[in-house]
Amino acid sequence: MTQQLPDVPPTTEPPLTGVRNFRDVGGLPAGDGRRVRHGLLYRSGHLAHATDDDAAFLAGLGLHTVFDFRNAADQALEGPDVELPGVRNVNIPLTDPADGAEFWQMVRDGDLDQLRDLLGDGKAAARMRYAYRSIMTERTAEHSRVVHALAEDSMPALMHCAAGKDRAGLSIAVVLLAVGVERDAIEEDYLKSNDPRGRYKVHRSDSSPAGMSPEVLELLDPLFTARSEYLETAYATIEETWGSTERYLTEGLKLAAPTRERLRARLLDG
Repeated sequence: MTQQLPDVPPTTEPPLTGVRNFRDVGGLPAGDGRRVRHGLLYRSGHLAHATDDDAAFLAGLGLHTVFDFRNAADQALEGPDVELPGVRNVNIPLTDPADGAEFWQMVRDGDLDQLRDLLGDGKAAARMRYAYRSIMTERTAEHSRVVHALAEDSMPALMHCAAGKDRAGLSIAVVLLAVGVERDAIEEDYLKSNDPRGRYKVHRSDSSPAGMSPEVLELLDPLFTARSEYLETAYATIEETWGSTERYLTEGLKLAAPTRERLRARLLDG
């Protein structure tokens, strides 16, 4: 059963040092006067570097499930999530570890000329838009599994990928669309991933001033920034593929009306 926690917003920033981009998505408006309840749905970057204090804080949230959307390559790079007592860890990769392996190797190890060729002239942003389209069209089974789990018994839940921006961002967006949260509100939450305090730390084999020069960081920026155009690409993909959000939910995610109503009852106040 879903734990019924008090629906009160957090009063202070969570004291996390090894987990980045953490937040409660509670409080977002669902379009009918209701709001997403606090303390039921969280998002973050990976938990692999959580300190003991971080783990204690997360354990105190009463989580039922942690959804990890990283693939095997991500986990090899960062490490596995810390284990939280009594919390179920579910790994649902939203990207193939072989997909783009050479690309990300070049991001980490390439010199300036290689990065210019790989990422310059809008190529980095184009790659991100392609990734968002692919996840929306190719990972409907995975997203269906997530929303059905939340409708049944998996909340409070924490969703994360590596940075907590793209795969987790899209998964959170899908859940919020299913309960009627407006796109503007979803975007506002999505863009919070740009807070400098929570941004993913870029991995570069050359961490010298040359290897992390302003031009290098500018070339990498589209990969590590949440941009409205990326989320708009996901929405456009829904419209192009299914014709409407409703058809995406019912046909793409196989989300029947009773299940959707159960999800709304669990996640929304009132």
